Amino acid sequence: MAKLKVYRTPIGFHDAYVAAPSQKAALHAWGSDRDLFARGVAEVVTDPALTAEPLARPGEVIRRSRGTAAEQIAALPPTPSRKPRKPSEAEGDRTEANAPSRPAPTPAPKPDRRALADAEDAVSDAEARQRSEDRALRAEEAALAKRRRVMEREHADERAALEEAREAAARAYDAAMRRWRG
Repeated sequence: MAKLKVYRTPIGFHDAYVAAPSQKAALHAWGSDRDLFARGVAEVVTDPALTAEPLARPGEVIRRSRGTAAEQIAALPPTPSRKPRKPSEAEGDRTEANAPSRPAPTPAPKPDRRALADAEDAVSDAEARQRSEDRALRAEEAALAKRRRVMEREHADERAALEEAREAAARAYDAAMRRWRG
């Protein structure tokens, strides 16, 4: 197996770390189809304090915040003031009152969660069915073990009785042979 390296790339206010055997594997773990390494956005990390957790969970993306929320807000650039837009000469003397109104964009419908709910229900149903089958199998195994113990006890009792009968027959035969000989 290839030796793992730890890679890092910024994602929003976090750094995403991943332990992977190659840059390509790291890009795949991050879900990126762009070469972040060629763009200088991703890098190899060698600091033991930063590599311990990703190396403990290879292939899994580990997110770490780059400071507190207050530090992140303080680092934001100042918001530029918004100036009203001047009408261009092509617009002429149109004012807001006689400007054609634009219809408000219709928001996209909320995604349907039914497929996810159905998949989650299927997983729950399968887990419940598997637990039930496991319990039934364990009960069947316990019943078979009990049946085996009873059978072994019966066999031992039968063998002891048969051995006793054989010994009695052997004694009777020996006595008969002694009488016959004389």
